[in-house]
Amino acid sequence: MKKLVKVEEVDGEGLEGLLGEKVVLFCMNYFYAGVLEGVNKEYVKLTDAGIVYDTGAWSDKDWSDFQKVGFDLYVQKSAIESFGKGK
Repeated sequence: MKKLVKVEEVDGEGLEGLLGEKVVLFCMNYFYAGVLEGVNKEYVKLTDAGIVYDTGAWSDKDWSDFQKVGFDLYVQKSAIESFGKGK
């Protein structure tokens, strides 16, 4: 039998650990990218934000088709399927 005996909360993990970094958010309908400037219970805030319409090769330095939105973008956390450091 496997049993969980200790739960530890680690600061600096997940979205909070990426604050100030370029990130990509894989969401239900689009991929969003930008600098992660804020995280709260319901939303994340991206600056220098845009929509990634074509990633290109993952090894490429830049997105193949990245369209800046021209304003800070707030994304609902419930729409985020996965996330990570961006290009």
